Amino acid sequence: MPNMNEIIGSHDLLMITLDTLRYDAAVLEEGNCPNLCGSGRWEKRHTPGSFTYAAHHAFFGGFLPTPATTDKSSHVRLFHSKHTGLKTHPDTWLFDTPDMVSGLQEAGYRTICIGGVIFFTKKIALAKVLPGYFQESYWRMTFGVTNPRSTEHQVNHAIRLLDKTEEEQKLFLFLNVSAIHGPNHYHIPGAKWDSVDTQRAALRYVDGELGRLFDRLRQRQRPVFCLVFSDHGTAYGEDGYEGHRLAHEVVWNVPYREFIL
Repeated sequence: MPNMNEIIGSHDLLMITLDTLRYDAAVLEEGNCPNLCGSGRWEKRHTPGSFTYAAHHAFFGGFLPTPATTDKSSHVRLFHSKHTGLKTHPDTWLFDTPDMVSGLQEAGYRTICIGGVIFFTKKIALAKVLPGYFQESYWRMTFGVTNPRSTEHQVNHAIRLLDKTEEEQKLFLFLNVSAIHGPNHYHIPGAKWDSVDTQRAALRYVDGELGRLFDRLRQRQRPVFCLVFSDHGTAYGEDGYEGHRLAHEVVWNVPYREFIL
């Protein structure tokens, strides 16, 4: 575990949720994802929520996916609220606000959200809650699940924002990638239904686009601490289940990575 008390303040932060990515699909594509997996492999973790809205509430509270192990000593949190009465690790960064996003803002970070799936659209009151954690939040139709080039558009927008951000400004950039969420069948020509294979193809597409974002972030004056993980998986017929917001291992098992650009 990195010492987050040394990371916060000295690094920019990038958090990417690869919406709906299954752990097994991610592992099968490790060799085809040089940007996401060039420096290491996916770690298997358990998500705190079985669908986007629930999982992201937990993430922004500091409850990131938990290591998929019974060894509780490995369940050390990077972020934790102060004054809970619970014992915390010395390397955990403590925030004294309702959530880690506002905690980072209090620590001098500019907080930006680039949304993807429906819960980030801001079109109805419910869809304003998650982006409302941030100082700035953005969503366009081109960022959503119905656009086959959604990640390209999200990355383009992120790069434009980075170009307008002063180097001295500490940055927490959050990106909810929608391309892997269904429908994803159009990432394999001729496919009519979503499947593990089409999700894998969507992940390859996402990795290619994220490379441009990583290259731009490397140009900033401070290193970037990256957190990349899925918010939940989804079922494609396993044991008769379809979709998510249900209790099945393909939903609860998610890929997780930490690395520094």
